[in-house]
Amino acid sequence: MEKWRWAFDQELEAIRAAVLEMAASLVEAIPRTTRVLLDADLEGAGYIIQSDANFHAAAQAIEHRCIDVLRLQAPVAADLRQVVSAMQIVAEIERSADLLANICKATRRIYGHSFDHQLGGLITMLGSQATRLHVAAIDAFIDNDAAKASALDDMDLYLNDLHGQFLNAIFESQAAGRIDLQVAMQLALVARFYERIGDHAVNVGNRVHYFVTARLQQRQHVER
Repeated sequence: MEKWRWAFDQELEAIRAAVLEMAASLVEAIPRTTRVLLDADLEGAGYIIQSDANFHAAAQAIEHRCIDVLRLQAPVAADLRQVVSAMQIVAEIERSADLLANICKATRRIYGHSFDHQLGGLITMLGSQATRLHVAAIDAFIDNDAAKASALDDMDLYLNDLHGQFLNAIFESQAAGRIDLQVAMQLALVARFYERIGDHAVNVGNRVHYFVTARLQQRQHVER
């Protein structure tokens, strides 16, 4: 193998490892954020909000490395797709981290207000399914598996269904006087944030599918 190719492959692997590290951090942060919301943990909320800056810095560092590769190496075919996909994937991860910070900000806004067991159970389910989606996205990325990447769209249907169930439960609780209007509004936003986190996982799957197959995956459901 020529020396330049060896160095190029090493840089691609370093970028790939950095993407995986960022994705793993997100997977750890999703259930932590759910716990913060359920426990009304203000200290934990502050930690997640501050950690969002770490995701931003990591994304910028990876993007700069990718741009350097594009500028200096002018990759083509699969190499080009790998670099471009890495840039797109870290953008999806960063946006998911932003949404976790938004959930924690909502936690602060409703601090001191309680919500019933049904709502708490649905929040747990939303967080768990969002985590599963990102774990599946990482698995597809690690294995370069287009089939796993394609499955994410169907996995997201369950999260969308939970989103609808949660909204209905919020309206019922508010109508029954168990939560006030402001809490209901914040929880509705939280539901949307979890749903969007799932959408970003699907988008990661789409990037993996493109890298592996050189074909853009047809979206089966709503635009993300």
